[in-house]
Amino acid sequence: MTKNDDRIIELEIVVPVYNEGKNIISLLEDVRRHVETPYRVMICYDFDEDDTLSAIEEYEHKDHAEIVPVKNTGRGPNMAVVTGLRHSTAPFVLTHMADDDFNADIIDKMIDRAKAGASVVAGSRFLPGGCMDGCVWYKKMLTVTANISMFVFGRAPIRDATNGFKLFTRELLDRVELESTEGFTYAIELVAKAHRLGLRLDEIPAKWYERREGESRFQIIPWIKPYLRWYFFTFATTWLRRGPETMKPGK
Repeated sequence: MTKNDDRIIELEIVVPVYNEGKNIISLLEDVRRHVETPYRVMICYDFDEDDTLSAIEEYEHKDHAEIVPVKNTGRGPNMAVVTGLRHSTAPFVLTHMADDDFNADIIDKMIDRAKAGASVVAGSRFLPGGCMDGCVWYKKMLTVTANISMFVFGRAPIRDATNGFKLFTRELLDRVELESTEGFTYAIELVAKAHRLGLRLDEIPAKWYERREGESRFQIIPWIKPYLRWYFFTFATTWLRRGPETMKPGK
């Protein structure tokens, strides 16, 4: 059985799922067609009856690359991603949403940016060439306001701190302890912590479209507080000059 021609895995793609059987094959095909970097896909699921698992078992190209189911050690999308990140071992780890079958063509470019020295490479909806289409107005307003204010006033090094589509280096993941438990807060937490560590962050235009299949698990009111924690963490780094000594070290 050939897995990436037996090459050493450089990239792990962490995908949180919740009954994504109708979406996951399109994602896997997008990655198969576009990504040249030797990779492994980690499917991070909450429960054994998740229809994503049967879909990947029936996937006709499942031997093209390793597809590894990883059961969430907590509950919810953030902990599914955190579980995948904690299980990862590759030099580069990409967090990728299950309904995204349109961004794989930039993944190798993200790897190139990381190899050039970036500890975080964000897929940015707010750079020329990126987009955020089909989003309900109040969610888009909050997202745009939070990211612009972090970039302009908090002086975060990138324009899209909250997007879940991000590449992280092994160095960063080994240096920090992930504390987020709700929402998709890992994305802004790792940006905020990389900024405080003085590491380089980079971004590349990425697309975002409202999902075609299934229901979004995004919740505004319950998730505001955990997002605000890392939002103000960024401001404290910039304006109060809080340094790496204020952070919990990685385990």
